[in-house]
Amino acid sequence: MAASQSSGTTKRRNKNVSNGVSGSEKELLGQWGRAWEVDWFSLISVILLLCFAPFIVFYFVMACDQYDCSVTEPVADLYTGKSSLADIWNRAPSFTWTAAKIYAIWVTFQIVLYMCLPDLCHKFLPGYVGGVQEGARTPAGTVNNYEINGLQCWIVTHAVWFANAYYFKWFSPTIIFDNWIPLLWCANILGYSVSTFAFIKAYLFPTNAKDCKFTGNFFYNYMMGVEFNPRIGSWFDFKLFFNGRPGIIAWTLINLSYAAKQQELYGQVTNSMILVNVLQAIYVLDFFWNEAWYLKTIDICHDHFGWYLGWGDCVWLPFLYTLQGLYLVYNPVQLSTANVVGVLLLGLVGYYIFRMTNHQKDLFRRTDGNCKIWGRKPAYIECSYNSADGTKHQSKLMISGFWGVARHFNYTGDLMGSLSYCLACGFSHLLPYFYIIYMTILLVHRCIRDEHRCSSKYGTDWKRYTDAVPCRILPAIF
Repeated sequence: MAASQSSGTTKRRNKNVSNGVSGSEKELLGQWGRAWEVDWFSLISVILLLCFAPFIVFYFVMACDQYDCSVTEPVADLYTGKSSLADIWNRAPSFTWTAAKIYAIWVTFQIVLYMCLPDLCHKFLPGYVGGVQEGARTPAGTVNNYEINGLQCWIVTHAVWFANAYYFKWFSPTIIFDNWIPLLWCANILGYSVSTFAFIKAYLFPTNAKDCKFTGNFFYNYMMGVEFNPRIGSWFDFKLFFNGRPGIIAWTLINLSYAAKQQELYGQVTNSMILVNVLQAIYVLDFFWNEAWYLKTIDICHDHFGWYLGWGDCVWLPFLYTLQGLYLVYNPVQLSTANVVGVLLLGLVGYYIFRMTNHQKDLFRRTDGNCKIWGRKPAYIECSYNSADGTKHQSKLMISGFWGVARHFNYTGDLMGSLSYCLACGFSHLLPYFYIIYMTILLVHRCIRDEHRCSSKYGTDWKRYTDAVPCRILPAIF
C-alpha cells in the first residue's frame, strides 16, 4: 500500500495536470465524479457556504437558547438597538472542558465500536446485510471493501444509554441538552480538524492518487474535497465513519435527551415530541439497516471527502437535523388526536415511498434485472461507461416501478417524511420548518448534480433514459 501511494504521488507531481490523472484519463472520465474545473457561480457559492454555514448553525441554536426559538426577534433586537452582536455573543455559553470531555468520549467510543467490533448482527437478523461488503466502483476503477456494522454500533450505543438512564445513572439523560452550545464548539473543532487533515492528506499521502481531483482552486478543493475515499490503514474510511457514525447515531440520542429535558421541565413528554422521536428514529434505523445499500448512493459513489462532508456530518447534521426536538423543549406542543394521526400517516407514507423506491433499485441491481417489480419483469435501458483505466463497463437503468414514475421518486418520499417532522411542531414559529426548506434545496440540488454526472458518465444512453422517464421528483411537475 505504501509503495503504491508513493508511486501515485510521484506520478502526480510529474504531470502537467497536477492531479494524479493524465489528460487521456480525464477524457475517459469526463465529469464522472466531482468537477475538474470550477465556474464562477460554484466558486461564489462555495465561499458563501464556508463563510456563513457555521453562523447559520449558531444563529438557530442561539435563537432557541436566547429567544425561545424565534428567528425574527434577534434581527429585530439588532435593528432597534435593543441588543448588539457582542451582547448576543456574550450571552451564548462558551467552550467548556466538561463538554470537551463528553465529546471526546463520544467520538472515541464510536471509533472503538466502528474499528474493533466486527458485525455480528448479520448472523442472526434475517434479511440484514452486514460484515465486509464491497462498495461501488470509483471513477479510477477501484472497488473498496467496507466493514458494515452501523446497526450494531447503534444498538450498543443505545443499550448503554438506556442502561445508564434506568440503572447505572452515571450521567443525566439531559446531558446533551444541558451542554448543547458548548458541544457545538467541540463539534466545530472536530469538523474543521478532520476536513483540514483530509485536505492536507490528499496532497501528501493520498490513499488512491488516481481518485483525487485537484481543480486548482483552494476554496473549492477544501470544501468539496480532493480525495475520493481517504482512509487510514485498510479499514478506517473517513466517508463511511463520519457520514454514518458520530452524527447519525447521535441523532436519536439527541432527541431522547430533548424528551428527557421536556419531562424534567414540564412533568410530561408531549405527543409531538414522541412523534418526532419515533419518525426520526425510523429514518435513522432504516439508514443503518440498509447501510450496505448506502455504499451505492451519491455520498459514497460521487462525493469527495472535504469540508462539505467532514464539517457537515460533525456540525450541520446533528445540530440542524434535530431542530424540531430542540424547538419542542422551549415550546411544548400537544397535538389533537386528528393531527397526530395525520402527521404520523404523512411520515409513514413518505417512509414507505422512500424505502420501497430504494428497495426496488437495490433488488434490480442485485439480480441484474432478473426480478419482478410490481408483479412484472422490469423494463430498463442498457448503457455503458468507461473508468479511468480505459475499461468499458455495462450498466442498466430501470424504468419500471417507482423509477418509472420519476427519476428520483425516493426524494419525494424523503421530503414527505421531512415535512411530517416539521408539522409535528405546529405553526407558531418558522424555525422547525427550516428542515423542509433545507431538504428541498438539498435534494433538488443533489438531483441536478447527480443527473449532470450521469449525463457525462452515460452520454447518449442517459438521454434515452430521460426521454423514457421525463420527471425528476414530482410527476407532471418537476
